[in-house]
Amino acid sequence: MNSVISVSDFYFNYLRSDLVLKNVNIEIEKGSFTVIIGPSGAGKTTLCKALTGIVPFYSGGDYAGEIKVLGESTKGKKVSDLAMKVGLMLEDYESQLVSLTAGEEVAFSLLNHGFPPEEAEERTRLALEDVGLPGRESYQLDELSGGQRQRLALASLLAVHPEIIVLDEPVSAMDPDGGESLYKLLDKIHKEHGTTFIVVEHRLEFVLPYMTDLIAVKNGEIMAQGHCEDVVSHIYEDKELRPLLPDLWQIKCNLEKGTAQKFSLWRSADEAVKELQSKGFGRGVRA
Repeated sequence: MNSVISVSDFYFNYLRSDLVLKNVNIEIEKGSFTVIIGPSGAGKTTLCKALTGIVPFYSGGDYAGEIKVLGESTKGKKVSDLAMKVGLMLEDYESQLVSLTAGEEVAFSLLNHGFPPEEAEERTRLALEDVGLPGRESYQLDELSGGQRQRLALASLLAVHPEIIVLDEPVSAMDPDGGESLYKLLDKIHKEHGTTFIVVEHRLEFVLPYMTDLIAVKNGEIMAQGHCEDVVSHIYEDKELRPLLPDLWQIKCNLEKGTAQKFSLWRSADEAVKELQSKGFGRGVRA
């Protein structure tokens, strides 16, 4: 496996708290679109912060084990140094916006990293185009809608050209159209730039067509990880994790248990209907 992130025997607790992450061992494959699921309070956000060095080296706390990003340990690294390799957008993305205009927002991190002004300007222009905000450099942040500000936060990450982007519930405050639009954008970036994505998501229906790998977290521990095809049935057997799977995958697993047949990992209702009909399950089944 060509891993871009490797987590080995990692434990963590915030100061004066119980363990949040326990014996975490995961590998994130280069170019994958990995989704992290788990109940509320499972440790998903803390895991995201650990992958970017915020935990424990900025937030504080006690830890054991090691995390490597692109072959280098995060220990002793500045968060700003790691940001050149792995970008993070938190669920509260508004807290990451620090400038008055869209152009200044994207250029801020570039200039802090020492890019010359001319290159920062060009990278800003291209990043805004990539997220569907062309020519918005002079727009005040309060002139942008919530969805546009979220795209702006993503543009700030893309401008640095990190190989890995970590997103914590990026569509939690969006309506269905906004959620579908954002994930189509992420898929476009994933395919065009080969960026490795790691996404915490509760609403898996939005990411269903795009995800390649799945990590399930419960009580700070990794319950399953790997390619979706290899781990979905295992996650289904856990009654607490089962409701987190998309409805299509729950139906698939239930049918497999009841019929002793194997079905493909459906990515859409149309795909499910086509296979069910081909196997003689109700000729009248429709999407």
